[in-house]
Amino acid sequence: MSSNGTKTPALWYVTGGKGGVGKSTVTVNLAVDLSRRGRRVLLCDLDLGLANVDVMLRVQTSYTLVDALAGRCELEDCISMGPCGLHIIAGGSGELGWGDSNQSRREELLGALRSLGESYDIILCDGAAGIGGDVLGLSSAADRVLLVTTPEPAALTDAYGLLKAIDAFALEGDLEVPTPEVIVNLASTREEAQAAGAKLRKVAERFLCRSPRRVGWLPDSGDIRRAASAQKPFVLTSEEGLAARCVAEVASHLDPAAHQMIGGVA
Repeated sequence: MSSNGTKTPALWYVTGGKGGVGKSTVTVNLAVDLSRRGRRVLLCDLDLGLANVDVMLRVQTSYTLVDALAGRCELEDCISMGPCGLHIIAGGSGELGWGDSNQSRREELLGALRSLGESYDIILCDGAAGIGGDVLGLSSAADRVLLVTTPEPAALTDAYGLLKAIDAFALEGDLEVPTPEVIVNLASTREEAQAAGAKLRKVAERFLCRSPRRVGWLPDSGDIRRAASAQKPFVLTSEEGLAARCVAEVASHLDPAAHQMIGGVA
């Protein structure tokens, strides 16, 4: 609740360290799943250089987040409608000078998002790849940080690198930064995902004194690839498939209220 009594939506920031781990796919489908369960969700693409959330959902946009930050429109003008009542704000694609913003621009962005107040329960933000200023600054400002990785050694190494960078950023700025919660994507089995999450947690506990909790996993699935080619969320095109059920499981871990709205998913 803000100082003026307006409800403040929960801000979740999704990051991945390494590109190619399926971060945006996870974010988009999690947002749609939460929305279809009755939660008021705003999906915001915070990659201001190479955004793609609107493309993944085949959503037409009149303005992007870059337009709002540049003063060409208000933030509310950037909101487009997606599936299941999901609201979407597209980022920028190929916009020079917007790939990584400074602190004042990040504060302006966060203030604008928070000002949406009572309109949403959750603002789910799809962050950029890497460990640039935006990733670290926005992670530190979020209520919850979700880290998407895969079981591949390179992806796990980069995931640990991101955890290390977030921890160093927090120590340097004397900030309370939430320990990211881990989603293991593109796993062949649940057991492989569990092993990958345990490996990452063990290293982080040893060297950073942080214990990243694994909140779920997604399989390497043909349902996901087919839905991506059709520019549709797989949680809607293959509702009974393993990938969709895994996203529902993640949603129930992160937001039990949404899980209870439709009685849960087996």
